[in-house]
Amino acid sequence: MSAAAPPPTHLRENPFELAQGQLRRVGETFAVDEDLIRILSLCKKGVEVSVPVQMDDGSVHAFTGYRVIHNMTRGPAKGGIRYHPAVTQDEVKALAMWMTWKCALMGLPFGGAKGGVICDPKTLSSGELERLTRRYTTEIINEIGPEKDIPAPDVGTDAQVMAWIFDTYSMNVGHSVLGVVTGKPLSIGGSVGRVGATARGSLYCIRTALQKQGKRLHDTRVAIQGFGNVGSNLAQLLAEEGVRVIAVSDSKGGVANPYGLDVPAAVAHKAEHGQLEGLPGSDSITNEELIEIDCDVLTPCALEQVITADNAPRIQASMICEGANGPTTPAADEILEDRNILVLPDVLANAGGVVVSYFEWVQGLQEYFWKEYEVNAKLNDIVVRAFEETWSTRERYATSMRTAAYGLAVQRVAEATTIRGLYP
Repeated sequence: MSAAAPPPTHLRENPFELAQGQLRRVGETFAVDEDLIRILSLCKKGVEVSVPVQMDDGSVHAFTGYRVIHNMTRGPAKGGIRYHPAVTQDEVKALAMWMTWKCALMGLPFGGAKGGVICDPKTLSSGELERLTRRYTTEIINEIGPEKDIPAPDVGTDAQVMAWIFDTYSMNVGHSVLGVVTGKPLSIGGSVGRVGATARGSLYCIRTALQKQGKRLHDTRVAIQGFGNVGSNLAQLLAEEGVRVIAVSDSKGGVANPYGLDVPAAVAHKAEHGQLEGLPGSDSITNEELIEIDCDVLTPCALEQVITADNAPRIQASMICEGANGPTTPAADEILEDRNILVLPDVLANAGGVVVSYFEWVQGLQEYFWKEYEVNAKLNDIVVRAFEETWSTRERYATSMRTAAYGLAVQRVAEATTIRGLYP
């Protein structure tokens, strides 16, 4: 049995400490009671589990997994599960806290949770991935449930992983439980529109922000860092709207063309070759170069802390739409604010996924499913309403979109906490 040492992390700063710092600043700006801030700055509960898995070669490897619930005041916890070699417990705690604010901002009856396993899913066979997922689910099975904590896909996981979680949980309780997880395949209770929901929510935010600035979507040049579920779907949605997507990247590097990339060709090239580099009609660039490329809208859609105090002074975009969670450090935020670069924060800009996850959960509980146009229309209504509320709060308090979004969310959770009171 073996357990590998943790690999080098992409995190420059402790993400949970950053999330707590954001909360304290929001509390000061919106005069939230200090006792409530202290309560909300800590996670309700969390588990660390050992996940032993028999590998294809017969050896047994012990992976480490986490599941953290930040808050359940407004309803059951909700949050994705990520498989990544650099997952840390503090990263999972930060992501859980951000999920609380995201759900509250969208007006969903959920609290925040998150999970993760330290592994590299790209190096695992399908059988190893299934055995890992089923054992991890078994280890956290007492923590999850349709009325307690509902997982969903995140970095490194997809609908197939959710199907294994759904099946493992259902086999243990003796009947199918559609509401235990969202992001499932359509054939077992998934929702139409879920796969592209996060990207579609980002599109709605970009479109509304441009309208506020008197600009038009089809005149916009966009650069997308990250070409997973969010980045690739956002590129396709933008291209369909006539937007020039001038640069995209994945973990291995990126490609750029100032006149616009052929997005369908990029998707096909990635599927065939496993990378974007080498795409005909494009120049190779690094992820670092993409962040600083000349564009109108920059959309980081990969991991945390890619926009820092080091590169923020060189960013040329006039708007940043955070398709990823926590891609901008607080120090970078201050620089961007001073430079009048509009940042559409993660809790607003990438909330489309949890909104449609909520729709899937509701449909699963009712066992009544909606059409795709209904899902997209409801998603548009919720995201645009949250955007308008955030924009109005930003103007009222003369602050940033991030502070406004977090302020709305924190106040809603604080109000719910006060109304419910302390037990016993």
